[in-house]
Amino acid sequence: MKVLGSLRRWVGGRAGRGVRDPRALALLAVRSSSTTFASATRVRDPRALALLAVLAGCGRPPPRSQFPSGADALERMKATYACVNGVQGEAKIDHFGERGRVRGKADLFLVNPARVRIDVVSPLNTPAFTLTSDGRHFQLADLANQKFFYGPASACNLARLTQVPVPGHALVYLLRGEAPLLVHETSELTIAWDDGHYRVTLPSTRGAKQTVLLDVPDEDYEAPWQAQRARVRGVEVEQQGVVLYTAELGRHEPAHTAPPRVDEDGVAPPVPPSGGPCTAPVPRSIRIVVPYTEDDVLFQYGDVSLNPPLPEGTFTQPVPSAIEKIFVDCRD
Repeated sequence: MKVLGSLRRWVGGRAGRGVRDPRALALLAVRSSSTTFASATRVRDPRALALLAVLAGCGRPPPRSQFPSGADALERMKATYACVNGVQGEAKIDHFGERGRVRGKADLFLVNPARVRIDVVSPLNTPAFTLTSDGRHFQLADLANQKFFYGPASACNLARLTQVPVPGHALVYLLRGEAPLLVHETSELTIAWDDGHYRVTLPSTRGAKQTVLLDVPDEDYEAPWQAQRARVRGVEVEQQGVVLYTAELGRHEPAHTAPPRVDEDGVAPPVPPSGGPCTAPVPRSIRIVVPYTEDDVLFQYGDVSLNPPLPEGTFTQPVPSAIEKIFVDCRD
């Protein structure tokens, strides 16, 4: 059970498959060609090729000083985002699925290790949905239909609003610009330069495999590899040859630590940031695709800051008294 149906009623989503949005057509072209990172070379539709060219970097040569190994590349990625404890941002959310297109605006809090808060507002700027998860407990207030869902913080419960069944920690990582990594042996990593980016492949357990695409900012291109930042441009996770999800990240811009939160009335003390001083390249565009459910969600940040102040109760919400309460459980 999802809340997508009620969400569509107030955002004006278009039902059916008669989508005319150019981005939607490009994404559908990618799907129709069964495109994954591994099979991108088989795509022939020009719109799909144009979309993939953005991710690929159009054949750019590698930096003069290259990462020696896949492990070194991933360590540079981790170092690039090491100061990031969490992100707060205003975002537009654009979802394509079997039932058409849904658009909305949301305020996002995503903090290590798997804490999530998403407040969706209606076109009239009134609260519509609030999702909170402290990493263990899931709560979703559907204010439009006067229902309150609660249960374990599983990927499928989070997907009742996000529409992408990925675990909370993976969502936190992706929406701040870092790749959540599968369990792996460092000795089994492979790395190659592939049309403008590094392609790091991680074999994992139970027939799983992950591909991470990394690039280097222009200003770091002449630096020694140990000083280069590594930005994530793409992630794909598959198991037994079936793609579980892909993510494409773009429009990276520097983000900085948020200022303390000050009580306008001067009664409560300021709430400090949830981490130290930090500047990191945060993608303003994150697209997550789940092929087996045909869900495709694009998050586009407006304002975004790092290590936001966290007032007490940020990742929980009071249970309303005059509202239907529904326990929901599902298995990932």
